[in-house]
Amino acid sequence: MEIRHTTNPTDFKYYTTERIRNDFLIENLFVEGESKFVYTHYDRFIIGGAVPIDTPLELDVGDQLKTNYFLERREVGVINIGGPGVVKVETEEYVLDKKDGLYIGLGNKNVTFHSVDPQQPARFYIVSSHASKRYPTEKIDITKAEPARLGSNEESNKRTIYKYIHADGARSCQLMMGLTILEPNNMWNTMPAHLHDRRMEAYLYFDLEDTARVFHLMGEPQETRHIVVKNEQAIISPSWSIHSGVGTSNYTFIWAMAGENYTFADMDVVEMDDLK
Repeated sequence: MEIRHTTNPTDFKYYTTERIRNDFLIENLFVEGESKFVYTHYDRFIIGGAVPIDTPLELDVGDQLKTNYFLERREVGVINIGGPGVVKVETEEYVLDKKDGLYIGLGNKNVTFHSVDPQQPARFYIVSSHASKRYPTEKIDITKAEPARLGSNEESNKRTIYKYIHADGARSCQLMMGLTILEPNNMWNTMPAHLHDRRMEAYLYFDLEDTARVFHLMGEPQETRHIVVKNEQAIISPSWSIHSGVGTSNYTFIWAMAGENYTFADMDVVEMDDLK
């Protein structure tokens, strides 16, 4: 598991493109036959990817968490972005088609990831935050999730938000997770931008063609920077940073948050006149 340390917004003003990418961009999460994890000290959040082929992959990072097992003090959210897959939690099996999600609660010792067809492997995106209470493991089927439709063609941001793990969906201690699908010919994921100084966020961009790119905007509102992002790459977004982006085509992204509170609507909108 790779470790990423935090920075402060004053230092961030002087970062080069290379330093910004090294600290905040996760480039190679999905490797066939492997599971990979990144531990960020922003709210001690973990971001991972697992692509099982012929053999299952365990939810395990060795002794790096200094606990007896991964979920001893944590909870996990999973969304499959590949072929059909199965997540086995203790003795229960959960079948996840593309864009289906799963919440796994505190205290589950044995979690494994499987592909139904090794020729079309599942690609499990995994996030984890600290937990203090056990909530039941729950599958979130995208076809049964309540959609929220926002934006317009005129603003190039017509999109559908699916909230998976949140107060009115699959319950958790502090983890919130879902995905947003942009309609064809729409490229902005949100604008005006916003902050939520009480929690960090991570984005995973996917369903992009090989030649397509997303320009992810970050930084304080008066000191914005950008990162050029490819398909299936993730961004770590600190609580002091905006998190917005525009693509060369439409795309889908998974958002996940953890931190001080548990309120999805806790957003401090940044006025367009304040962006620089």
